[in-house]
Formats: sequence, C-alpha cells, structure tokens
Amino acid sequence: MFKFISFGSGSSGNCYYLFTETDGLLIDAGVGVRSLKKWFADNGLPMSTIHSILITHDHADHVKCVGSLSNDLKLPVYATRLVHSGIENNYCVRQKVNGANIKYIEKQTTFEISDFRITPFGIPHDSTDNVGYFIEHDGVGFCLMTDAGHVTDEMKSYIMRANYLVIEANHDDEMLMSGPYPEHLKERVASDEGHLSNKSCAVALAENATGNLRHVWLCHLSEENNHPELARKTVQMILRNYGIIAGKDFNLEVLKRKTPSIIFNLT
Repeated sequence: MFKFISFGSGSSGNCYYLFTETDGLLIDAGVGVRSLKKWFADNGLPMSTIHSILITHDHADHVKCVGSLSNDLKLPVYATRLVHSGIENNYCVRQKVNGANIKYIEKQTTFEISDFRITPFGIPHDSTDNVGYFIEHDGVGFCLMTDAGHVTDEMKSYIMRANYLVIEANHDDEMLMSGPYPEHLKERVASDEGHLSNKSCAVALAENATGNLRHVWLCHLSEENNHPELARKTVQMILRNYGIIAGKDFNLEVLKRKTPSIIFNLT
C-alpha cells in the first residue's frame, strides 16, 4: 500500500501526504493545524500516522505551521541547512522547530526513512533554498517539484524516472501579463527564479515523460493568474501536439488550492 493525498496546493498553503500501512511523510506544512487535523479525521487518517515532515523551501505558504505541528506531535523536520535557517528567520513561522526535531539533508544525497528512500534535488526559486523530492517505495517512484522558475536538466531527469509526478503549473502567461499584479511582481513570477507557467510545465512533461509515467497532478495554481480548467486544457493541448494523450498515456489532474483531494493509490 502506497497512497497520496493533497491537503492544499497554492499560495494559501501547501501540504501533501504520502503514506503506507506503517509510515507517513508530510511534505510541507503550509496549511493550518486545525484544518489539517479535521481533514485527516475526515479521511479516516490518524495524525499519529505522520512520522516525519519534509520541507521544500522556507516561504510561508509552505512552512507557516511546521513548528507547531512538529513540536506538538514530536515530528522530525527534514530540510537543507539553508531552508532550516530560513524557517528560523521567517516571522510567519510563529512557533519555531525545536532543535531536537531539526534534521539536515543535502541535495542529491539519498536517505531513508522507514520504507521510504528519498532523494532531494535542486529547484530554482527565489527562496533561501528549494528542493524537490523523489521518493521511492516498493519499486514505485513518486516525485514532487513545485515553485520552479524554470525546468533544469536535473529536474528533467526525475520526470523521466517518475511513475507519479506532482508538478507546478502556476500561471497562464497572458493572464499574468494582463492581470492585476504590479509590474515588479509579474516580472518576479515570470523569471527564471519564479514559477512555472502552464506552457512550461506542459513542455517539460511532453519532452521528458516516459512510458513509466502513470499519473500527473498539476499543483500550485495561481488564484489570480490561472484557472484549473485552463491549466488542464493547455497542458492537454501541448501534450497532444507531441503525440501524448492525457487520460490514455497517463492520467492528468489538477490539485485544488484550498481543499483536500481524494486519496490516490500509487500502485
């Protein structure tokens, strides 16, 4: 048994959960603890099944509740040294992670937690540091890459290895440029250290997906500069131009910004 659920994906808060019968990994802790407890209960998941927290980067929508969650449940928090430093200095993280719970990781250094084999890898973003995660369990590869200004060769290599992939499709280029954001914010989002557009996400998938890819989830959609149906259709159209049919070659879904997904079986 290997399962996945998203509890929030976007600037309001990001949190994902991978679990088996005996262990659970929370990836990012950007949603409220009260909401998280409710959603765990709604899905019949005891909070005690969480054994570890992995953090991608130190922006508030990914870490604002990591200290309170880690300290309350006595959970180790795995992140790079720079990300841990960023969490410590982030005023949005009101309760800091206790020293005993801080665990340092390094990019491209694989480590194991119970039955999970985890490899962090670099993702370009304007945070203190940022990593994606490639997580293996019982021969199945799950990959998460979010808040990426552009797609690197390193990221492409993990798309090629993935059976299941969560990848950012943050904005539609035209909506961003004609939208309400001030010019400096538009430039930041569209930069090589900002966020992936629907088009960039689709091209990365089209050029690097293999026959082993079974399911793709589009994540971290902008509320102002994107729409779930627009993201899905844009990615589908570009994939089709490459001869890839979403729904046939692999499943394609959009994760909700503020509410949980269903529980997906990763088999």
